[in-house]
Amino acid sequence: MITFSIIIPVKAGGHVAALDSIRNLSADADSYELLIAEGAAPSRQRNLAASSARGELLYFLDDDSLINPENLRLCAEIMKDEKVAVVGGPSVTPASDSPLQQLFGSALSSPLGSGAVRGRYRVFGAVRETTEKELILCNLVIRRSVFMELGGFDERLYPNEENELLDRIKSSGFKLVHNPAMYVHRSQRKSLKAFVRQMFAYGRGRAQQTLISGSFSLVSFVPLFFTLYLFLVLLFGGNLLLLAPLLLYAALAALFTSAAICRTGRLYLLALLLIYPLMHCVNGCGLLYGLLGGKPVPLRDDNIVIRRIKEFGQDFPGS
Repeated sequence: MITFSIIIPVKAGGHVAALDSIRNLSADADSYELLIAEGAAPSRQRNLAASSARGELLYFLDDDSLINPENLRLCAEIMKDEKVAVVGGPSVTPASDSPLQQLFGSALSSPLGSGAVRGRYRVFGAVRETTEKELILCNLVIRRSVFMELGGFDERLYPNEENELLDRIKSSGFKLVHNPAMYVHRSQRKSLKAFVRQMFAYGRGRAQQTLISGSFSLVSFVPLFFTLYLFLVLLFGGNLLLLAPLLLYAALAALFTSAAICRTGRLYLLALLLIYPLMHCVNGCGLLYGLLGGKPVPLRDDNIVIRRIKEFGQDFPGS
């Protein structure tokens, strides 16, 4: 039997909404333990919890990840292949989210909104070998032996710590697998301000990851190029040739917005016409900020506490 160590970082005293869904896992009590890592440095919290873990597989969730009851079984089937070191699935917007949150979820799961990383936010396709582009840390399983051998997460990074580690794992010859059926439900940001901060942080994290790893993904920096292009348009907007890419972008935004409305019947998704350029520009600004800021330093927290909520073989507390 494959064993799991479920690891959840949370702020000290923070609420862990994920607990109720973990309680309902269709898994034997002997197959998993649960560790909560309290603190203010998420990458280090996860590393310390992994060092204390006793399972063969480390299952990283966020404190608000509502896990599908079948996920341990789905993952264990794939992990029978010893060449597979990582299995993950999407983080799906719950139907109970507000219209604004549904709007953000639609943008993130759209090919225009998120491009190659849209698989992180929607259930589509079959089980497939993948890259870090389709995997997300709020729903990610890594072999503990591989995690420890490669030194875990780079504690200078947050976010994008998983992306940098996944690149190292793949470069070491292991397989990364995406299973669309192995999903969690996780609410989107509740306000436009929070969504903007999220997009900026994603851009900053990608830039810092690039500086640390030394590897450059042209596609990942398209939002920065788009933002710089818009700045040029503002300076020299009268040139029709210069405006051509912007007109193409506007046409694509209209096309994907119309498709989303037709697919869902939600007229409020018309706001995607504004959300698409907003998220791309903010992400581009985050990329620029991350590049100009240089390599980051680790977040410091000497008061991290690891709490083992459930042992192997123990029933879930309160069950």
